[in-house]
Amino acid sequence: MHVPDGFINAPVSVAAGVVAAAAVAVSLRGARRELDERTAPLAGLVAAFIFAVQMLNFPVAAGTSGHLLGGALAAILVGPYTGVLCVSVVLLMQGILFADGGLTALGVNVTVMGVVTVVVAYAIFRGLLGLLPPTRRSVTAAAFTGALLSVPAAAAVFTLVYAIGGTTDVPIGKVFTAMVGVHVLIGIGEALITAATVGAVIAVRPDLVHGARGLASPLKLRVDGALVDVPAAAAAPLAAGAGSTKKVWVTGLVTALVLAGFVSFYASANPDGLEKVAADKGIDQKVEEHAAANSPLADYSVKDVDDARLSGGLAGVIGVGVTVVAGTGIFWAVRRRRTEDLTATSASTSVSAG
Repeated sequence: MHVPDGFINAPVSVAAGVVAAAAVAVSLRGARRELDERTAPLAGLVAAFIFAVQMLNFPVAAGTSGHLLGGALAAILVGPYTGVLCVSVVLLMQGILFADGGLTALGVNVTVMGVVTVVVAYAIFRGLLGLLPPTRRSVTAAAFTGALLSVPAAAAVFTLVYAIGGTTDVPIGKVFTAMVGVHVLIGIGEALITAATVGAVIAVRPDLVHGARGLASPLKLRVDGALVDVPAAAAAPLAAGAGSTKKVWVTGLVTALVLAGFVSFYASANPDGLEKVAADKGIDQKVEEHAAANSPLADYSVKDVDDARLSGGLAGVIGVGVTVVAGTGIFWAVRRRRTEDLTATSASTSVSAG
């Protein structure tokens, strides 16, 4: 659903940019409360994973494909504020390096693909968890539902933005019907990917899933054939190994590299939901060439590499690498700022007490 340059007029693009900038600013402050020494590097990994999976377009209808938006997945894994930042990092890398999503439309894309998907998905997710039993299965089911509904919600908001600032005079009712209809189907794919990923992480490290916090079971030992709770003092050393995220991080990074570097070659070549609706309904009549169209990585291929498989694979690997480095750097900086704030607060409290 990457909106290109020329779909939305300048005033509305600027307004969307202001909304997106405000959302990112709020998210930077909110992410300080969500990130710690374990989740900061994982947030960069989540951004890289979303980048990789977005390269895997899957067929959803005749001549149409879809791909992960990622807002629901990021919000549930690392928190809603950090989730907005994850998607924003991905969109920025895609726009600058790969000419995917217009630079003048970056605010629209962050608002629609980042803010809307995160807010809708996480609100539904938390609401369902309040009604369902506090189990890991409930987390996975709530993740599925939140992800499913977040995609048509994003399509509806795009249609609203186009109704206000679209550059082509087309029947908005028909655009709305087409956009929401095809993105309901794409939402099913989004839900399956999100639920599968969240379920996989919960199975090995539920403590690393932001949306599953509070569901961890106490450690147990088998004594004379019966399972008994481990006392807190004894449980601490047993759980010490759970503090390391290295294995999860390496596994996730390797998975992202394989998906982007190899599996992406087999992705559907059909236009995605927005591209298909734009062509069918005529909202792409004033689309503009991307400012980074001559980038060495434009269209997810490496310039001057003739072999399509190798070119696309190298572009995917580079994209994952750049995204994980940029994302991890940003999230570590946010985490460090939180530490500095806590230190300053502690020092101030000590001085006052003295």
